[in-house]
Amino acid sequence: MNPFKWLYPGMKVKRWLLTSLLGVVIVGAGAVWTAEPDTFVTMIGIVWILCGMVLIVMGMGKMIVSLLTLFLPKGERDLVNILYQKRYLERGPKIVVIGGGHGLSHLIFGLKEYTANITAIVTVADSGGSSGRLREEFNIVAPGDIRNCLVALADAPALMGELFQFRFSQDSQLKGHNFGNLFLTAMVQLTQGDFERAVKETSKVLAIRGKVVPSTVSNVHLAAEYMDGTRTEGEARIPSPHSRIKRVCLTGQEAHPTQDAIDAIEEADVIILGPGSLYTSVIPNLIIPGMSEAIAKSQAFKIYVCNVMTQHGETDNYSASDHVKALMEHSQRDVIDACLINVAEAPPEALSRYKEEASFPVKPDIEGIKEMGYKVVAADLLGVTDYVRHDSQKLNQALIKLIESHRVVRR
Repeated sequence: MNPFKWLYPGMKVKRWLLTSLLGVVIVGAGAVWTAEPDTFVTMIGIVWILCGMVLIVMGMGKMIVSLLTLFLPKGERDLVNILYQKRYLERGPKIVVIGGGHGLSHLIFGLKEYTANITAIVTVADSGGSSGRLREEFNIVAPGDIRNCLVALADAPALMGELFQFRFSQDSQLKGHNFGNLFLTAMVQLTQGDFERAVKETSKVLAIRGKVVPSTVSNVHLAAEYMDGTRTEGEARIPSPHSRIKRVCLTGQEAHPTQDAIDAIEEADVIILGPGSLYTSVIPNLIIPGMSEAIAKSQAFKIYVCNVMTQHGETDNYSASDHVKALMEHSQRDVIDACLINVAEAPPEALSRYKEEASFPVKPDIEGIKEMGYKVVAADLLGVTDYVRHDSQKLNQALIKLIESHRVVRR
């Protein structure tokens, strides 16, 4: 390496180096003058020393900033964000969020501003749309929910997130496919079929804050048994308006939780289940052998975030306590300590569209959950736009308040 390259024009180092050197010379001259017996000369020497020290500090400071901005995509503006993330967010509690679908990505998008120690454990049992087609063709686990979580935690420029969420139009051979799904599929091929490594490498591309971990890399499918004795296989076909779901299970390969998922659960300060489709996003993670046991044994504070609306074909006429009962029937009693539910009422005009889809607000039967032995926190969590769902800001504020009231703070 040629050390004189630092002195090449345009490096924005030479000028500040010379400024610091000039400061050293001035301090030296000032020091000589302060040794003179004349008081006036001594005072001038002190002034020169002070001026020299200012030049040294300014030169060194500007030189450091000049060097750092070479490695930052937005220059000096990112320095504060990086310091904030490294010093404050990385001292936050270790939060594990378990689920899938849009509910999970919606939640972690807000939580990443509270702590950088987030691990999203994501279901890979999706069988519909682009994910289903890729599963069938390449024999991989579903990438769709993983992609949504990666984008939600991304610190990469917004355009990169939009790229990963881009869906090809219906008039192309890639119709219905999502670029992020295709990217993950290609990464799996490049890593010799190692889906976990593919997710980690994609995480680096998006510079995510936290971790995204598949709950399993076993190529499993979700099956449901209904109250009328019928049975359906395939996550996309499970919601059925004809009969209530009795139980869901996994078929295909023997499922094993990923080691990263188990490690995250063991080290967690807080574990959050949901929000998301009860039988097709949250429970599929819990029925992987060993997963519920790990959650139950964990010393973390465990919270279930109940949905605000029922889902036709999955949770018709379900109250909040019915959601909790379904969780218990598919796992263990100790997988949650507290339940966070919405008590705000949506305006009638917002609910009219949902009536056509046979979807209604979840009844917040607080006493029913308390009788089961769980703490209940009821709050206004509602957000009404084109959809009636959790308001991200309200939900995150309620969760943070609940977490800190339980004294789960590491800062």
